[in-house]
Amino acid sequence: MKFYIKNMVCSRCKMMVKAELEKAGMQPTSVELGEVEVTGEPDKNAIQQLNDNLKLLGFEIIDDRKSRIIEQIKTAIVNLIHYSEEQNNLNLSDYLSGQLNYDYGYLSNLFSEVEGSTIEKYLIAQKIEKVKELMMYDELTLSQIANQLGYSSVAYLSSQFKKQTGLTPTFYRSLKENKRHNIEDL
Repeated sequence: MKFYIKNMVCSRCKMMVKAELEKAGMQPTSVELGEVEVTGEPDKNAIQQLNDNLKLLGFEIIDDRKSRIIEQIKTAIVNLIHYSEEQNNLNLSDYLSGQLNYDYGYLSNLFSEVEGSTIEKYLIAQKIEKVKELMMYDELTLSQIANQLGYSSVAYLSSQFKKQTGLTPTFYRSLKENKRHNIEDL
């Protein structure tokens, strides 16, 4: 049986969900970001108890089709920005259509309808969090970060960064307490 789980955005999330599945007596055959497969067909009470336990950890089983698609969009974007080297010159609409096997127009309209925001705004929020993370490590120049994340220029990255945070990247880097957000909270 396959479950779709909201807010799974990192390898630590996968470990926590897997532990909860095992604690519930379910045997996971696959645990991926946003998606889990278990052997057999657990009863409704076991699924409800698992969902209650997952909610305590900030996760949730998604049972309607629209929510699953939204979570798949978010997972694809998180994977692209935080765990992939493919960002440079990648067309987002082609990427999402290829990942989810839906027309991008449908995905975009659905995302906007359910989330009240656009896919592009979600992508930008994820990119800015990645910029913050990379600046925190202080290993790359802003030019290298812009290139790594597929920005056409440092000026464009700086402009988006300031719109999102209210700060310039240079000023942000100089702060002692960098205010980063959990990617699942975006």
